[in-house]
Amino acid sequence: MRVIFFGTPQFAVPSLQNLLANPEFEVIATVTQPDKVRGRGNKILPSAVKKVALEHNLPVWQPKRVKKDTETLTKLKESSVDVFVVVAYGQILSKEILEMPKLACINVHGSILPEYRGAAPIQWSICNGDRETGITTMLMDEGMDTGDMLLKASTPIGLLDNADRIAEKLANIGADLLVETLLKLDRIQPIPQENSLATHARLIQKTDYLINWSEPAKDIHDRVRGFYPNCLASFRDKTLKILGTVPLGEAYWSQLPPELQKIEQQWTNLSSLTGSPGEVVANLKNLGPVVQTGKGLLLLQEVQLAGKRPQSGSDFVNGTRLSVGEVVGNG
Repeated sequence: MRVIFFGTPQFAVPSLQNLLANPEFEVIATVTQPDKVRGRGNKILPSAVKKVALEHNLPVWQPKRVKKDTETLTKLKESSVDVFVVVAYGQILSKEILEMPKLACINVHGSILPEYRGAAPIQWSICNGDRETGITTMLMDEGMDTGDMLLKASTPIGLLDNADRIAEKLANIGADLLVETLLKLDRIQPIPQENSLATHARLIQKTDYLINWSEPAKDIHDRVRGFYPNCLASFRDKTLKILGTVPLGEAYWSQLPPELQKIEQQWTNLSSLTGSPGEVVANLKNLGPVVQTGKGLLLLQEVQLAGKRPQSGSDFVNGTRLSVGEVVGNG
């Protein structure tokens, strides 16, 4: 099966690697987003997919707007391939492009469709507190993730899982499901999506990163891990990134690892503490500060002060000489 692969970030890399490793497929070219400024050094760097493609001596096409790029459209049309595979490419394909391959355009999407159609399915699923997510392979049409579904696979979301961990897990699940989908393509019965059940995973805005301590502890926790590593609070007039949190209470002990389950032994005392939203009500030895929220208590497990490296909650307490009664401000 001759394939052209469309993809850009690390999420797409396992899918490309699986195709390259399987003798049933011949990847003849990759299409990825143009190189852009990435990282602290502000260097112009290639996408993760481009790096892998170059390692395998594959042609790499990087149109700024694939729908309007005459040169790329000509190459795609003349390629005479069976399938276009699209994994987190980052551009919408036109009807003209969708009709070019002999068999189909196949998309690997990071949710259990029809839930979380759109640009950020993994992040919004975690932010909304879902306990499960997954991958759907589908036939592409002109809509935003509205095509007929082919195969699905699911995976649980643990209480302390963040977007990076789930994306890595889903990328590998999706890579395997893609190969299975392509090998069974002539035997899978496509299933139309039930539009009435659809939800939308919109693009993330900068305001989504801002923490409001008046919200419930679990909601703040889900925001921190869903939009990891970008959520912002403030501390002593400086920006404070909140990288990892732990909601405290009876509902959560069984979902925590042993080193955090021991907090339950202190819960009788902790649960009696009160403060204003954002106020530090306790500092747990070797763990970090406990902050009062609009409903419940939240342990700050990992943070990053502006201009500093990420650090554990415990190191943050020690390094800043954080006192009970101080306030961590809203983002």
